[in-house]
Amino acid sequence: NGSVIPQYCISEFPPSVSVVAVPADDRIVFLHQYRPGLGQVHFEIPAGTTDPGETSIEGAARRELLEETGYGGGRWSPLTTLSANSALQNNLSHTFLAEDVVPLAKPQTEATEDLRVHLVPVGDVEAMIEGGDFIQALHVAPLLKLLLMRCRRGGAR
Repeated sequence: NGSVIPQYCISEFPPSVSVVAVPADDRIVFLHQYRPGLGQVHFEIPAGTTDPGETSIEGAARRELLEETGYGGGRWSPLTTLSANSALQNNLSHTFLAEDVVPLAKPQTEATEDLRVHLVPVGDVEAMIEGGDFIQALHVAPLLKLLLMRCRRGGAR
């Protein structure tokens, strides 16, 4: 209604990207890594933020996948665009589905990262989500969308 809310802070972040990467053998490329915010290790999809000056959201996602996992190539399409917290953050998280990806290089992790790449059959993902193997909501949502899409077209879950 136009009134000003005192002491209301908005956190500004660059757009973030993530990838649900599926090689031809119908497994998903996951990372198992420690997150200092919670002090825990969980499964995640490859993800990161756009770098300064980077203008292509898909290009940033391709870069993150290659850097973190060594996978690349394949067919890419947008999967989800979500907000982590639209009340307090100004950025969106863009997730892509990358099908038929292949290993292209060794992962190039940063000094602060200890990433373990795991290939998990798509059929095991639902149980992993239910079992609490994932904690990051912006990673669970695209995985659930992928499972829903596959159910709708009669494919494997």
